[in-house]
Amino acid sequence: MMTLEEFKKKQTNKCRLVGLDLGSKRIGVSISDEKQLIATPFKTIMKTNTNELIDKLKEIIDEYDIKGIIIGNPINMDGSLGRSAQSVNDVSLNISNKIDIPVCLWDERLSTVGAFNISSQLDINVSKREKNIDQNAAAFILQGALDFLNN
Repeated sequence: MMTLEEFKKKQTNKCRLVGLDLGSKRIGVSISDEKQLIATPFKTIMKTNTNELIDKLKEIIDEYDIKGIIIGNPINMDGSLGRSAQSVNDVSLNISNKIDIPVCLWDERLSTVGAFNISSQLDINVSKREKNIDQNAAAFILQGALDFLNN
């Protein structure tokens, strides 16, 4: 794994990135456009085990020509690392060791809240909002990283 600054140096123009919101039961996935300007919610993967997740990620990476992975890091509001952050770090290291593209963590504080608030402003009904919250959170995470990379 690498820092976002190292990640930026490894990226080229015209390539897609994938964003992940690693939850305990579901994993939200988002994909950027080739210019790395816009993150779009893509899908939600039900979590079974890390090897199956890696296999599904490899399929997405191959199909969409993904060149980097941004994973939401659930840092506590006070900046400390809790159990969730340790779990995400462990899974992220596993992904980084088994997939040969750059992987980095991005501070995801309030990403689920932000994704829920944005979807509520779009007048989407609550059941649809909750159904898509993981992939919307992944897009929120990826968009934050894209904005940082582009500035």
